[in-house]
Amino acid sequence: MNAKRRRQPKKLPEFLTEGEVTALVRQPNPRYPTGERNRLMMIVMLDAGLRLAETVALRWRDVDLNTGRVMVRQGKGAKDRVVWLGPDATDLMRSWRQRQAEKIGGDLENVFTTLDGKPLQRRYVQAMVERYGVRAGIEKHVHPHLLRHTYATAFYRETHNLRHLQANLGHSDLSTTSIYTHVVDTEREAESRSFRHAAALVGAVAG
Repeated sequence: MNAKRRRQPKKLPEFLTEGEVTALVRQPNPRYPTGERNRLMMIVMLDAGLRLAETVALRWRDVDLNTGRVMVRQGKGAKDRVVWLGPDATDLMRSWRQRQAEKIGGDLENVFTTLDGKPLQRRYVQAMVERYGVRAGIEKHVHPHLLRHTYATAFYRETHNLRHLQANLGHSDLSTTSIYTHVVDTEREAESRSFRHAAALVGAVAG
């Protein structure tokens, strides 16, 4: 066959709505150390767009608890980058730091550890996020990378700054980041069509 194969369009990434995010982060019980830790892990992925591997590898020396500045070292492609946590996430990080020191030990290197002070396994975090998604009644397949998609979609929707989003996500190629413009454009199209139909209905009634 000499005909060139048609390139399949990229599938738009799924993301969580605000209501779904709220339901998800409410699932862990912060009264328990593991609940506080698990909630914070999901919030960090949602708030800064970290990959799963970057989250479990996060070290205290790379987190500024005063400013929320986080140095992500050796991310995908062995590149370092800087991201920022919001004030609420930074407050939760400080609270977890104190609790971790009291319950586990104050000289731990990793931000997220087991109750024995050992680094968490990625498979544990994947299963944990999926379990909370089911408990929250979210029909989508909830996994750590979905939280990163949710961050990216929300950031672009708010700022429309693709270059800054590229830097925050640690993408080498801007075309990888540009998929989020299509997500927002799809939303805008749906809203525009809905608005036009409503306007036509109002005009018909008025007529």
